[in-house]
Amino acid sequence: MIYEQRIYRCLPGRLPALLKRFEGNTLKLWEKHGIRQAGFWTVLIGDGNHDLHYLLAWESLAEREKKWSAFNADPAWQATRADSERDGPILANITSTILQPTAFSVVK
Repeated sequence: MIYEQRIYRCLPGRLPALLKRFEGNTLKLWEKHGIRQAGFWTVLIGDGNHDLHYLLAWESLAEREKKWSAFNADPAWQATRADSERDGPILANITSTILQPTAFSVVK
């Protein structure tokens, strides 16, 4: 199993719109495409109070490519994203890191 850490940096005041989009639509679409989340976090203390952090679990890079591409091409996702950005863009930038558990990690 590999994990993808994604950090979405929102424009000021737009984090609530991003959270609403995930909770109301994105997670259902991920389920449809077999995308597995391993957790979501916002920053309680420290830099990044406009950020959403989350982890996705993948069996392989090939699985990630196949499922992520299908999700991004889904007209339902494209409509959801456009609808959530009617009042303007939500994200300033996105970072993505592919992580591999160490031999001693409790998460495998």
